[in-house]
Amino acid sequence: MSSTSSNDKHSVLSDHARHVIDEWVAKYPAERKQSAVLAALREVQHENQGFLTVPLMDAVADYLDMPRIAVYEVASFYSMFETKPVGHHSVSICTNISCWLRGSDRIVEYVETKLGCKLGESTADGRIFLKPEEECLAACCGAPMMQVDHVYHEHLTPEKIDEILAKLT
Repeated sequence: MSSTSSNDKHSVLSDHARHVIDEWVAKYPAERKQSAVLAALREVQHENQGFLTVPLMDAVADYLDMPRIAVYEVASFYSMFETKPVGHHSVSICTNISCWLRGSDRIVEYVETKLGCKLGESTADGRIFLKPEEECLAACCGAPMMQVDHVYHEHLTPEKIDEILAKLT
């Protein structure tokens, strides 16, 4: 653990984030509070306009009494976490076999054209981040599908995509 004082680690995290993290910590045995790391990172990312910074990851590590490198490893492993500024809304399009067989390649092409950005980029206005290619989002029966801000949208057509994206502000 770092030498960060208790006051320092508490000042980086908002009161709300600490409350959310504490609720998750309470779900685990005291010696396993590090199990709340995913929820903690999700909350601080949400509060920080959709991305994690080193000071936020350090604060989470300190708050959960875990090595900072362990938090960095979690943040870099899971595709739900971003470590650089991205668009406000996150759009993921599944391109695995079920979605591909039902036209996800055409869906990707349509969304890239509509938004004017490629996978892994944000729109010029910073409104939407088109996440890098997603291997599987676990909704094969609804292929082709995409996830927008963690909400699944299945059986996509260009018309459905237009409706979904038009609702994003």
